[in-house]
Amino acid sequence: MTDRIPLKRALISVSDKAGLVDFARALADRGVDLLSTGGTAQSLRDAGLAVRDVADLTGFPEMMDGRVKTLHPKVHGGLLALRDKADHVAAMDEHGIEAIDLLVVNLYPFEATVAKGAAYADCVENIDIGGPAMIRAAAKNHGFVATIVDVEDYAALLAELDANDGATTLAFRQRMAQAAYARTAAYDAAVSNWMAGAIGGATPRRRAFAGTLAQSMRYGENPHQAAAFYTDGSNRPGVATARQWQGKELSYNNINDTDAAFELVAEFDPATPAVAIIKHANPCGVALGATFAEAYGRAFDCDRTSAFGGIIALNGTLDEATARAITEIFTEVVIAPDATDAAREVFAAKKNLRLLTTGGLPDPRAGGLTFRQVAGGFLVQGRDNGHVAREALQVVTRRQPSDAELEDLMFAWTVAKHVKSNAIVYAKDRATVGIGAGQMSRVDSTRIGRRKSEDMAEALGLTAPLTEGAAVASDAFFPFADGIEALAAAGARAVIQPGGSMRDAEVIAAADRLGLAMVFTGQRHFRH
Repeated sequence: MTDRIPLKRALISVSDKAGLVDFARALADRGVDLLSTGGTAQSLRDAGLAVRDVADLTGFPEMMDGRVKTLHPKVHGGLLALRDKADHVAAMDEHGIEAIDLLVVNLYPFEATVAKGAAYADCVENIDIGGPAMIRAAAKNHGFVATIVDVEDYAALLAELDANDGATTLAFRQRMAQAAYARTAAYDAAVSNWMAGAIGGATPRRRAFAGTLAQSMRYGENPHQAAAFYTDGSNRPGVATARQWQGKELSYNNINDTDAAFELVAEFDPATPAVAIIKHANPCGVALGATFAEAYGRAFDCDRTSAFGGIIALNGTLDEATARAITEIFTEVVIAPDATDAAREVFAAKKNLRLLTTGGLPDPRAGGLTFRQVAGGFLVQGRDNGHVAREALQVVTRRQPSDAELEDLMFAWTVAKHVKSNAIVYAKDRATVGIGAGQMSRVDSTRIGRRKSEDMAEALGLTAPLTEGAAVASDAFFPFADGIEALAAAGARAVIQPGGSMRDAEVIAAADRLGLAMVFTGQRHFRH
């Protein structure tokens, strides 16, 4: 392969016209001949630039609503020809094929079309054909052709030309070829995944996922692990779309925990202030309140020790009073849909605290896919958007839960969905008062939640554990009565669980014997 290839002719065909005219003018000023198509060519002409239509090059007009314009040997021959092979050069001469040294293409906005909820036919019409074909051809022939698929790389190309007397180097063309193939791969992934959903294909034979680099990281979960953060283009409100107002870059663990916190508070009606404090992807305190300051204080009182160095999420606008309360201890990240100017001023004095605002909340009922890698493959499933309405609960004990207990049961059930299994959540007055997470035994989770409650009661100067009179949620059924007995020993008065155990009758009998009210949801929320 030749290292330096002088740039003499460029084919430009872009959907995204951002920066187009300035970029094309910069190429023309460097003596580059411009070829173009349709709307791109018209934009360049309107700017006073000399440009030749691809139709003039091929001798064929654009046809079929622009579906056919670049699929021609004079285009692909100019992109694919090996200029150091005599027979390729001879074929170019024989058929009047001109070499193309630069291809600049960005694709039809398929992803954006899908994101705005367009009809099936409109989505299909926005599947680019000629663009990916040209990109793949040019990228394959990177020994001679440079390929630009991102507006962000316009400046890099111009700098490359300036540094090499109007030529591109092999190293540059290789980098751009890799970016080009990544773009077409991501594009095809978006198309195939959309079509699988559109036609009800829950388990297509092949799945592809793609992302765009948002941040290179110093390391991953641990210092010896390389890591980076990629966005998927879905624009789901959250850490991927947030504006960071202050503080150093988010780490791998920060992003993981912040996502967990924000998805949890999004479960609650934004008309009622909700605050979640997360540590290592598990909530250590969640509460509702009349104000965010009240909700934060009640969440904090669930486990003040674990809250240190945690992540805090709100389901509404962060205000000054809440900001001042948060700054009383060390906090890594705060995320909310918005923040007042006064709240941002309070945080400005804490330079290591990151503040993120998202402009909205993710929809907890929305669909979508989640995936996790395993050795030799990956698991794919639908997002856990399960929801149980209060009227759908089945009371299975003699004692009916009171209205206040039902409210706390629904609150605890919502939180338990976001706690690692086995999950046990004690709640009282719409605030968590004890959480047991991630244990191999459900009884152990029950006991851990109680112990944390006892520790906090002691720290707060209370004589009774916080779990006294609490409602409890379990993310999955109780396989034995011992879990119910442990809850009663902690002072719990009502239980919500999926039901479905072979020993449900034994568990219900234990609840009746201990005077507990219990309801079944018929739905499980494992979170591994």
